[in-house]
Amino acid sequence: MHPIKSALQTNMAIKEALLKDEATLQMWAELSERLATALKAGHKALFCGNGGSAADAQHIAAELSGRFYMERAPLFAEALHVNTSFLTAVANDYGYEQVYARMVEAAGREGDFLFALSTSGNSPNILAAARKARELGMTVVGMSGESGGELASLCHYTLRIPSTDAARIQECHIFFGHVLCGEVERLLFEVDG
Repeated sequence: MHPIKSALQTNMAIKEALLKDEATLQMWAELSERLATALKAGHKALFCGNGGSAADAQHIAAELSGRFYMERAPLFAEALHVNTSFLTAVANDYGYEQVYARMVEAAGREGDFLFALSTSGNSPNILAAARKARELGMTVVGMSGESGGELASLCHYTLRIPSTDAARIQECHIFFGHVLCGEVERLLFEVDG
């Protein structure tokens, strides 16, 4: 089979498995409602990840803070790696494992959300950020692969994509990120006709 067809079939099979996973779908719907309520109350959504997961974190944060489908007020959502001076200074002074935990400590407050993206669920800097967020009374949302890794034990909500392939996991993370953004907009800004 051609590699493109194989990749598409794998992607579709993972999404079909998720479509049948009522617990995951219900969890994501509940999470969307809780996030919308928190953002309406003035809380923040913070996102962190490494590599492609950092790009996904920034992408989802941008959809919330800028706009997704609707013309509406901006929401406070930020990816924690976008200040490169902070990131490199903390990595230099405290070690890379502390870069996100340090920013969570600076910006996170009780009632805020941390979205921690790690395909393995075992990235040390993501785990440190999740621990710090829990200390502060934040809601921690893990977005990981099949096992959830150590991250799953630190989260209030964990989206486990049924795969061990990082690329396929990230494709599903951005899909669920888009669903989250659409639901938050609908819940906060849709006006009934």
